[in-house]
Amino acid sequence: MERARPVAGSIAAHIGVGLRAPHIAEVLASRPAIGWFEVHSENYMGRGPGFAALMKVRRDYPLSLHGVGLSLGTAEGLDRAHLYELKELVERSEPFLVSEHLSWSVTGGVYLNDLLPLPLTEETLAVVSRNIALMQETLGRRVLIENPSSYLRFRHSAIPEPEFLAELVRRTGCGLLCDVNNIYVSCTNFAEDTAAYLAALPSEAVGEIHLSGHFRSERRGRALLIDDHGAQVSDEVWALYRLALERFGMVPTLIEWDKNLPPWAALLAEARRALEVAESIMAADADAG
Repeated sequence: MERARPVAGSIAAHIGVGLRAPHIAEVLASRPAIGWFEVHSENYMGRGPGFAALMKVRRDYPLSLHGVGLSLGTAEGLDRAHLYELKELVERSEPFLVSEHLSWSVTGGVYLNDLLPLPLTEETLAVVSRNIALMQETLGRRVLIENPSSYLRFRHSAIPEPEFLAELVRRTGCGLLCDVNNIYVSCTNFAEDTAAYLAALPSEAVGEIHLSGHFRSERRGRALLIDDHGAQVSDEVWALYRLALERFGMVPTLIEWDKNLPPWAALLAEARRALEVAESIMAADADAG
């Protein structure tokens, strides 16, 4: 069933920006017309001045927590101390969304500074499902799982990625964070159909969309896209975003930019473009109706 879309006047409230520490002072001073902000959970698992500043932002804007270190693909189980720190952060900040990556980054108690890929097998599905279930039980809420960007494929992977994500939804009741740039990067790297990927996701489970830039390199005469969050959203990703909104409806959309952080005005410009895309879809729907 198609997701109901909000009235045009509420579109702007759905567009958010990833908030990074260098921009917090400017946000507090200017109170920009942004619907919401998202931060990385691990940056605020303490009670220092950084968290205090974030709570000043939180007084005026909805907040989303996006985890990068829980390692849902770790077969040895979740780090309970990390999970309980996240629970405390959720209770203190009261975010409207909580999300994590489909990846692993911990082994033997050692944290690796990367989001590493998983073989998409029945065994991995059981591990990730178990970890998501524990995460949701501990936090007392549904979480969103983000699709990864891919640069390699395991030979013994037996389940297509969108089907793997759909099965996680079925087994755990989790939602999905649809990273449109990641879909474009992965499908381009492996010559796959981006529209088919979107169509295979369960539309009712998608609770957030991410948009970001990527880096294009050439290796051995072949293009390779890297999801580096260090540039403007490409025209190809904007086009795919339009398809995503047409399929999933008006779900919260975030502009991410982490590397080569630009002036705050550049992030606002990206958010305005996302708003323009959404408004054009609403206008087309109104004309069709």
